[in-house]
Amino acid sequence: MRLFVAAELPEQVREALAAWARGTLGRGADPRRIGPDALHLTLCFLGEQPPTAVEVVASALEACTELLAAVDELSVGPPAWLPPRRPRVLAVEIADPLGALRALHATLAATLEDGLGWERRRERFRPHVTVARMRPGSQRARELPPTPVLSFAPVAATLFRSSLHPDGARYDPLATVASPGSSVRGVSYGDFPERP
Repeated sequence: MRLFVAAELPEQVREALAAWARGTLGRGADPRRIGPDALHLTLCFLGEQPPTAVEVVASALEACTELLAAVDELSVGPPAWLPPRRPRVLAVEIADPLGALRALHATLAATLEDGLGWERRRERFRPHVTVARMRPGSQRARELPPTPVLSFAPVAATLFRSSLHPDGARYDPLATVASPGSSVRGVSYGDFPERP
């Protein structure tokens, strides 16, 4: 099974980011926009794992409940093409000024390394939400409008199974730990064009 662990975003945040991507890329634009239901913030991409991994990851998520509850000051940052030199996705960076999200990521990754024998990527953790994927031969926009101004806390941390399909990936939740008291604070939409 192709697995990853992600922080789930509040519905209002997902809807706002999807609307921003629609307005930014317009209709018929080359990159493939990702629908609001599939938007998430990846904490650990585990790749191919056996079915026995599900129980290990579920236990790791439960052990991180207090760290998840501490992640309550995230905000939407600027857009970014990733990776910068040969981008494959359009993403929106997520600011973590108190470092609580990084602490959750570090603890969860270390726990999964021990429990699964999984080896994490050595590049630094860069919190972001992917809003569109590049198609072969598509061109990236040079200038992007400002992202919506949003601050929020994740509503849950979830283990997902990713299944690849011709029309894009599908994500099925396998284990979830809810974040107590999560909420969206300060939703406004900035100055970005909404195209019909």
